[in-house]
Amino acid sequence: MELQGLAKKLSVYLSENERYGDEPLYRALLDQARKAGCAGATVLRGVEGYGATSVVEGQYEMRMSSDLPVLVHVIDVEPRITALAEMYAAMVSDGLITIEDVDVLLYRGGTKP
Repeated sequence: MELQGLAKKLSVYLSENERYGDEPLYRALLDQARKAGCAGATVLRGVEGYGATSVVEGQYEMRMSSDLPVLVHVIDVEPRITALAEMYAAMVSDGLITIEDVDVLLYRGGTKP
């Protein structure tokens, strides 16, 4: 797959404990992006954060929160991202979904021997 120039980045901000069926929501979102044929997706685990409830989730001294913030990024062409965003909106009950313009300078894979 080639991806260069103008594209879209879909971001989903949620908490680690959110579920979709029997699995973590972030994993379900990642699987949907792969099934949709998106160029790439990444799940990032945050150290600390808060959302609409203004409750700070994070790690403090000896206690590690079991509900850290999670961010899912997916980058691809606009039609695929738009369709995926609609699917994500139906899957996410608590969180934030955004779409941004990005300029892809390099997308290369499969070059390892």
